Amino acid sequence: MCRSIKTLREPYTPEVTDADVQAAALQYVRKISGFRAPAAHNAAAFDAAVAAVAAATSTLLDELVVRGARPTTPS
Repeated sequence: MCRSIKTLREPYTPEVTDADVQAAALQYVRKISGFRAPAAHNAAAFDAAVAAVAAATSTLLDELVVRGARPTTPS
């Protein structure tokens, strides 16, 4: 698939930032669309896809249960 997308779950990445999620979403949409930067008439669809993939990625990472991971303590 896209080799520049890195694994964002524990234990591979102990702390995931919004920038990490956004970069992975952008790389994914670039790969499947075939566009590095879309033409103006496709920019809205491209940007919406990046936002949707980023949101889905954040939801996935928030809901994953990783075996052997240390539990997070509420602040």
